Amino acid sequence: MSFWLASRRTVQTTDTIQRFDPRFWTVDFPRPAMASVVTIGPDALRVDAVFQKADDLIGLIWESADRWDHPLLAYDTDRDYARLTLSFRWRSGGVLPLDAVNGPTLTIEGRDAAGNPRSWYVRLWNYAVGTPTDAVVSLPFSALSGGFMLPGEADPVHPSDIDRMFISLVAPGYSASAGAPFTPALTGWVELTAIRCQGHKPMLTIGDVMVPPHGLAMATGYDDGYNQTPARLLRAIRGLGYRGSINHYVGMSHFFPLAPDGAGGFVVDPALPALNVAAERWHAAFLSGAKAMGYTVILSQSYELLAQHCPASWQQRASDGSPARTGWSPPSALLSPANTAANAWLRKVAVRLAGMLIEAGLPVRYQVGEPWWWVTGDRRICIYDDAAKAALGGNPVVIPDLGGALTASQIALLDAAGALLAASTASLTAAVRTAAGSAPCETLLLAFLPTVLAPAMPEARRANLPTGWAWPAFDVLQIEDYDWLTAGFEALRMGGRAEAEARLGYARSRQHYVSGFVLSGADAGAMWPMIDAAASEAQAIGVSETFIWALPQVARDGFTRLPGPAAGTASEDDIMQPFDDVLFPIAIGRSATVTPEFSTNVTITASGFERRNSLWADARLRFDVGPGVRSEAELGELIAFFRARRGQARGFRLRDPSDYSSNGMAGVPTALDQVIGVGDGAKARFPLVKAYGPDSEAQQRRITRPRAESLLVSVDGLAVTAWTLDPLGVIVFTDAPAAGKTVHAGFLFDVPVRFAEDRLDISGAAFAAGEAPSVPLIELREDA
Repeated sequence: MSFWLASRRTVQTTDTIQRFDPRFWTVDFPRPAMASVVTIGPDALRVDAVFQKADDLIGLIWESADRWDHPLLAYDTDRDYARLTLSFRWRSGGVLPLDAVNGPTLTIEGRDAAGNPRSWYVRLWNYAVGTPTDAVVSLPFSALSGGFMLPGEADPVHPSDIDRMFISLVAPGYSASAGAPFTPALTGWVELTAIRCQGHKPMLTIGDVMVPPHGLAMATGYDDGYNQTPARLLRAIRGLGYRGSINHYVGMSHFFPLAPDGAGGFVVDPALPALNVAAERWHAAFLSGAKAMGYTVILSQSYELLAQHCPASWQQRASDGSPARTGWSPPSALLSPANTAANAWLRKVAVRLAGMLIEAGLPVRYQVGEPWWWVTGDRRICIYDDAAKAALGGNPVVIPDLGGALTASQIALLDAAGALLAASTASLTAAVRTAAGSAPCETLLLAFLPTVLAPAMPEARRANLPTGWAWPAFDVLQIEDYDWLTAGFEALRMGGRAEAEARLGYARSRQHYVSGFVLSGADAGAMWPMIDAAASEAQAIGVSETFIWALPQVARDGFTRLPGPAAGTASEDDIMQPFDDVLFPIAIGRSATVTPEFSTNVTITASGFERRNSLWADARLRFDVGPGVRSEAELGELIAFFRARRGQARGFRLRDPSDYSSNGMAGVPTALDQVIGVGDGAKARFPLVKAYGPDSEAQQRRITRPRAESLLVSVDGLAVTAWTLDPLGVIVFTDAPAAGKTVHAGFLFDVPVRFAEDRLDISGAAFAAGEAPSVPLIELREDA
């Protein structure tokens, strides 16, 4: 399939939006505060805020440059606000009112007339008409001033070079110098309605692409998109051609309410609701918006929780008592599947997620995301928290190195840990099914194979891919393997899928594949081709849905999946042409003509010198097989074969009488005939090739139609059999050849060809008189 990493918009379709369109505002704040922004009308937005302590400050933000959207969907940058007026109706509750000291303030960041960086602090009450909680605010940028009291403290704004502006929101009882916790947390809201921008250049140009559907679905997460409106994210998903399902991870850091821990921090409190009010509002808008666009949504929940908010007793621990920690910054903790309180909280969240789907009119689709016992960097498994130790016999044997030789008791312990994990996930899916009642319900398991099937720790799968997950424990198995994918570990990817299928028993029709992701934008050029190819591979092998992980990286890197043949817009090079895997029925012998041809562009300069440009890397063959027809019976076979191929429409195999072996032109193949690659310890796929000429000048020919029964393969000179033959002549090893090992192959092969014309001119009288018919064939390009 084709794709494009778009860095900017060029000739693509555009539209216009009013500047300050409510879909494109964002929110931000320092932890542990929380907030969300949603659209509540075409000219209106709402902010819901959660204040955990007295110095929490939440910003509602408009940026002149669009930092969040895909380049083909972003609005144009315009920093000139001169002669513009922004107006809106302000309504609020639970935040300091407009007339208060430290009340809502518009901070404008930009540059002054001399180009020096500046910020201005505009008190909204100075430009409001109405009450402190219900007023119409008008902001004429060319006549706007910062300062608390006007005109005495006026600080005129320079409106022609503004980067961003944000409205700050704080709670009653705000103190910039004291961060005392609120018990319980305070909530507030603000609505801006009737948002208007008038004056000079009130509109912005915005990308308006609508990529045709390409068969892929999108994965995203609340931790990445919490600051944006659901309408903005859904617009991007639809505009980029993703259809069907959205796989949405509710996250590990932003969705839950918190309570003071008594030591200056905040932790999850199971007595509080499953989601905080900001996350509730955001997800309700996201789900209803997805429903309106025709999507279903898979809500994903994991056993991961931001470490600073995770109760200590809930956390998985290594044998020395150290808590499990991921490599994110700040790190997250892993919840123990054995901890009763942690499991009860997970079930509470799962039930609420099911309820939100039902309330939105969507089927219940619930994913348990990457549940596992954490394994540290030095290969210690974290199954030794107090709850796990009690469940595993009270004093379980220590496993100091999961990659070392294990005793029978250590292996038994891993099996028991796997059973605990499976029981924990089963309690979640049972709770969801009960909550769904008569509503459609689907449960899904997301497994990250590079961790649970790590070759260096072969027994880890007992704990982290337990047989208790085998079909029908879940309705769907979702597989992701991006560590192997982006590192090029082809054999591990294929072997991992095969083992997961064998171990858990999910048919391809009950599998999803998640392809991605690119952590750093600097790796985009190298990694997206592999991600795109893996997505196409998953579609080809018949999994029911394939997702791209994830929307933030797609937007950052401009990844644009282009539609395939089904949409009618793929190039001819991308379309698999009809091919009948049958051999031309007549042994043409040496009476047929064979013509190899290249294409070379020759330019003769004014002085008589030539400049030659070779346009083809490989020769293309032409045949005339008519002279090989020797009898009336063979003539009948030819006519029948021609009709069955429908003239030029369908390709077929032809044995070239002069060149059909890897050993010379017609020798008996050996396992050392042709070098088809050199191992690197990761690559498992090696296309068959035949070289013509000395090594330094060899012309490489791809062999796409080998005789499978003739294939012989060797690695480092030793014959091997642990491989399969994929379509179009690709050898696929079960285990990737080691780095530096040369891979050879020997084979017999045919040439893929088609009839050169849609007509076959044959005269019976001429044939009877000994005149051979002309039957031209042309070689097909099949190299993928």
